[in-house]
Amino acid sequence: MLTIYGSSMCPDCVACKKNFDFYGIKYDFVDINESLKNLKAFLSFRDNDPVFDECKENGSIGLPALVKEDGSITLDWESIVTGKGYYILPEEEQKEACGIDRKGC
Repeated sequence: MLTIYGSSMCPDCVACKKNFDFYGIKYDFVDINESLKNLKAFLSFRDNDPVFDECKENGSIGLPALVKEDGSITLDWESIVTGKGYYILPEEEQKEACGIDRKGC
């Protein structure tokens, strides 16, 4: 099963969860703002996995981060939805991105 590291305050994470829930895609959600343990778990792989290099360079956090069953990490939740033959649900309203550059989380 997928594990999603994210935050309930992150608009990208909310959109990810909305799509996964709508299509019945099973996942465990780890809210990094819920506890220091959750934050440390996220930071342990964010600090070491090259998939986050671009995020760190542009000042974004790298959320949502999805850990697949094989242990690989992706930041592209949309490809999981579309890879199953589904469409990305439309955004109900535009929310401000949480990145310093205002381009994502």
